[in-house]
Amino acid sequence: MKLEGSALRLTIFVGEDDQWHHKPVYTEIVHRAHRAGLAGASVIRGIEGYGASSRIHTNRLLSLSEDLPVAIIIVDAEERVRAFLPELDELVTEGLVIIDPVEVIRYVGRAAADRSAG
Repeated sequence: MKLEGSALRLTIFVGEDDQWHHKPVYTEIVHRAHRAGLAGASVIRGIEGYGASSRIHTNRLLSLSEDLPVAIIIVDAEERVRAFLPELDELVTEGLVIIDPVEVIRYVGRAAADRSAG
C-alpha cells in the first residue's frame, strides 16, 4: 500500500486500564483497525497526564497510579478513517477522539518494500 499526500490522523486517548470484554480497549482498537485494512496504528503510552476525571496519572515510582494515558494513532485516507469512526462509538466510553488533517510524505507497505529490495 502506498499512501502519500492529504490524509487524516485519528488520535484516540484512553486510559491504560480501560477494558473491552476483559482486554485493553487500545488492543481492541488496533485489532479492529487492522481488520478494517487501515494503513497502520500505533499505541503510545504516556508517562503522565489527566483527562475528564482531572486526576493526574503518572509513572513516577512514588505514585500508585497505574492507569496511565494511552494514545492510539491511526493515519489513512479521509474516507477510510471516517468509515472507521463508528467502531469507536462502541469502544470508547470515556476518552477523547481527535481528527487532524495531515500530509503524508511517504508511506510504503511491507509488500511494496520487499518487492523493491529484491
